[in-house]
Order: sequence, then structure tokens, then C-alpha cells
Amino acid sequence: MKKYQIGSVVLVLLAVVSLSLAQADKDKGKKAQAMTGKAEQSHTMVTPNDVKWGPAPPALPAGAQVAIMDGDPSKAGQGFTIRLKTPDGYKVMPHWHPTDENVTVLEGTFLIGIGDKFDQAAAHEMPAGSFARMPKEVRHYAWAKGETVIQVHGVGPFAINYVNPSDDPRKQAKK
Repeated sequence: MKKYQIGSVVLVLLAVVSLSLAQADKDKGKKAQAMTGKAEQSHTMVTPNDVKWGPAPPALPAGAQVAIMDGDPSKAGQGFTIRLKTPDGYKVMPHWHPTDENVTVLEGTFLIGIGDKFDQAAAHEMPAGSFARMPKEVRHYAWAKGETVIQVHGVGPFAINYVNPSDDPRKQAKK
């Protein structure tokens, strides 16, 4: 009889400890969410066949395609990752961004120049595997040699401001 009582007590104690641990994990998660302001997020995993390409936004010249890999580039303070697929000879005239821009060349060759004027001779050739970071407000320009895919990541809001307003495709579309 005593063995039965001791066994029951052990089972009850195990159940209480298990429930306490489960509640502690739940409370820990709530505390982490309260401290960061974020709920836990699941992983983002995208294989090449899952990339959803669409037309580039009006701020970019026609002919490119964009894929949003993660986040929302238009939202302030939110991290994002996008891809841009461009045809051979695609040009983005001198411009700047209000936030840092990080570029990784995935395919092809991307040429990047720094300054207010488009000068092919002054640009840096960035083959696949290259990385470039343009701090916010740095004037730069780019073009593609062959079909090129770049990945851009940063913290929003990601916006394109052209040095010469007449280079802005949004203004050209209104004409």
C-alpha cells in the first residue's frame, strides 16, 4: 500500500513539475515578446523555383523584374530583402536612398559608380558573388552587363530619389 501511495505522489509531483516548466516556457516567451515588441516569427526559406517575379516598381526604369523575398521595403524600421532581375544594358541613373543599401550580385555582372553623373569609365565591375554597400544619401548609379540578378537588403523605408528629376521614370511615365 505504501508503495502505491509513494508512486502516486511521485506521479503527481512529476505532473506538477511538468506543468510548471511548460508555464515557465510560455511566460518566458511572453516576456521576450514584451521586451522586443515582436512575436516569434517562423523561418523564411525560398528555393529558386519559389521566387515570385513581378514587374519592377515605377521608381525603376521599365524592363526589370522584382521579387520580394522578405519584409516590406516601404515600411519604416522593417528589414527587407528583395531581388532585382535586369536585362543586358539596364541602367539606373544617378540616385540616392534615405537608408543604407546593401547589394549582393547573384548572377551576371553589375556595374556601380559613385557620383552625381553617369560615368561608365568610373564604375566598378561587380561579378556574381560581389557585395556593395552604399550608405544612405550617397549618390550612385548602376547598369547590368548581361542579364543580371542582384539581391538588395536593408531597413525600410527603401526609396529611390533621382539626382536629376528628369531621370525619374515616374515623371517620364506622366508625360
